[in-house]
Amino acid sequence: MLPAMSIAPKAARLGAVAGLALVLAIACQPATTMSAKERQAIADSISRQVKAAYDLSKPNVEQRLLSLYPPSGRVVSAAAGQMLTSRDSLAMGIKAFWDNVGVNMRQPKWVWDQMVIDVLAPNAAVMTATYHIPHLTPRNQPHTLGGAWTAVFEKRDGRWYVIQEHLSDLPTVPDSAMAMPMAPGAKMPPGMKMP
Repeated sequence: MLPAMSIAPKAARLGAVAGLALVLAIACQPATTMSAKERQAIADSISRQVKAAYDLSKPNVEQRLLSLYPPSGRVVSAAAGQMLTSRDSLAMGIKAFWDNVGVNMRQPKWVWDQMVIDVLAPNAAVMTATYHIPHLTPRNQPHTLGGAWTAVFEKRDGRWYVIQEHLSDLPTVPDSAMAMPMAPGAKMPPGMKMP
């Protein structure tokens, strides 16, 4: 009787170990293998969404920019040595920028110089893009803002949202002829920096 009793616990332990190994093997594999075509479709979708939001020739720029961020939950945005961690803060910053600075840009055009999107999973991607924004100052002088933007996107409810971002501005050349006041604590959209 003793040998039979000792076999049962050993078999149970081996079965548990085999079961745990199987669970770990499954958990460590990607949820789905994505084809190059699927990855490109996701990258194209994100690119279209971002470009539509930053089309400065269309009305409601503030709302379109804010639409890139999820309606709830944390959003992390780092720029100009500061970090925001809420959608409300982000919304106030975008509004302050357009109310105080954006309104002074004449004939602005957002130009994407380069956009690289790496699809990490069916619901996660990261984009790094460089851009410039030629426009005229209130005195009709040509001026250009620009920079680089890295954003982490997550797909929620069938739509891509920025959940984390980091913005880097191109160095600006001081232009005493351009004076655009900005509200204290206002966050500029990606790359927009006071000259």
